[in-house]
Amino acid sequence: MSRDAGLDARGAGRLRTLDDLGELAGARVLVRAEFNVPLRPDGGVADDTRLRLTLPTIVALRERGARVLLVAHLGRPRDRDPSLSLRPVAARLSELLGEDVAFAPDLEHVMDGDVVMLENIRFEPGETTDDPALAARLGALADVYVNDAFGSAHRTNASTVGVAGHVARSAAGLLFEREIAMLQSVLQSPARPLVGVLGGAKVTDKIGVIERLLELADTLLIGGAMSYPFLAAQGHGVGDSLCDAEGVAIARRLLEHSDGRLHLPLDLVVADRFAADATRRVVDSDGIEAGWMGMDIGPRTREAYADVIEGAGTVFWNGPVGAFELEPFAAGTRAIAEAMGRSDATTVVGGGDLVGALTRYELGDRVTHICTGGGASLEFIEGRVLPAYAALAG
Repeated sequence: MSRDAGLDARGAGRLRTLDDLGELAGARVLVRAEFNVPLRPDGGVADDTRLRLTLPTIVALRERGARVLLVAHLGRPRDRDPSLSLRPVAARLSELLGEDVAFAPDLEHVMDGDVVMLENIRFEPGETTDDPALAARLGALADVYVNDAFGSAHRTNASTVGVAGHVARSAAGLLFEREIAMLQSVLQSPARPLVGVLGGAKVTDKIGVIERLLELADTLLIGGAMSYPFLAAQGHGVGDSLCDAEGVAIARRLLEHSDGRLHLPLDLVVADRFAADATRRVVDSDGIEAGWMGMDIGPRTREAYADVIEGAGTVFWNGPVGAFELEPFAAGTRAIAEAMGRSDATTVVGGGDLVGALTRYELGDRVTHICTGGGASLEFIEGRVLPAYAALAG
């Protein structure tokens, strides 16, 4: 992947949209969707947010007379793992659409129907390596290709990149188009102050994003495990928190060029082990004792970060600021979500674990936009040209 010198993907050309496709009556449109959703123990769909976000594209194509073939992945299967079948996703989508979604078990048995869903595309060898033969087989199934899977836009797969070269017409779906527009607004024309909120596990995973936000943002709030290398770089003890020498060296360099715009936690919730029933307490962030690990931002930090967010013009948030999957350490992530819900700012959430968190807190409709892809949104913010974008541009 190449690094675009600009703030958006304009180096790859203008993104083609549904408006560029022309006549679609009777056409078979292959839609690459983002249906990598969590399943319940009984096999049903646990969170249908991504399905609902793709409905406008499906409906728009159907209203123009197109026959839709949906292609998506679920998990990282080895061979044809029945626990990762998209069959229950097709059943839930049928309910949401209010019409039958036929299910094709493989590429050789794709029936002719108004809306058809293909089995997990990662069951097909060559998907993740962008195999030309698989891309050609997919292209042979359709007249038109539409990519609405922004969450996979950073992956060079047969169904996200290669297939576009085997159809006469291709374009971005409505969701993909909106994802790009919202991220471009953060990069190009944000209402000020622009505030970045970054959490998650490792600072080494987000070096480029931190550097870009330090160039663009007025304030950058750091939380989660990635805050501990920064604290260590300031000479503070971090106990048994997730922290390594490489991360500390990177954090030290970033702090030197932050001009005071990078904010770290004032206090932390620490625990004696990573468990919901662990012994926990609140400590100042300048000294976590040995035998303790940071698990969440503390109450003073929650209040300070919320004040910054509520006074912002634009907020971009990626990554939880604590181990929110364990309820005793979810208060920080919830506080950030609630502050974004109260803010009058344009609020953009960078996907990943936060989609589930906002759903759990019933705050998804209180933010301006939730990206369906954490990795793709980070690479776009960093300034990279996404392969799937390039395949739809011209």
